[in-house]
Amino acid sequence: MAISLSVVLLLAIVLVVLMRGGSLKAGPAIVAMLFGFFLASTGMAPSIQRFLNSIAETVNGIKF
Repeated sequence: MAISLSVVLLLAIVLVVLMRGGSLKAGPAIVAMLFGFFLASTGMAPSIQRFLNSIAETVNGIKF
């Protein structure tokens, strides 16, 4: 849960920065958010979650 919450917060910050910088207008941003919302209710949601979890574990395992 902590990973998904932090990812949501990070993506929200990126979205706000893109909108304020003029790279992304409000209309396409809303469409992107709705796409993500509806994608989360499909059968692909568990696969996407596993993929994101594996990426997070890989990043976490990188030693500098």
